[in-house]
Amino acid sequence: MTGADKTMVVRKQHGIILEDRKTLTLTGVKAVAGFDEQKIVLMTELGELTIKGNALHINDFSHESGELSLDGSVDSLVYTEDKRQEGGFFSRLLK
Repeated sequence: MTGADKTMVVRKQHGIILEDRKTLTLTGVKAVAGFDEQKIVLMTELGELTIKGNALHINDFSHESGELSLDGSVDSLVYTEDKRQEGGFFSRLLK
């Protein structure tokens, strides 16, 4: 294979900055899967991220850079592994 035939997957770095549980800045966001004032679901470089709280509002999202900022009252951040990338239970078991 030549260099042109190889496809390289570049992962963006994923980071979270939470200030006073009111302002949240994230990097490495691939997409916004859903949102309302109590819950925001994001697809990140490290899997699905669910943010729960009150009066949540997305201020800015750049798909190109993967940066997202939001404000509101943040109660929880929960990651769910992306099973499609990991391959499921048996593929992890057989590694």
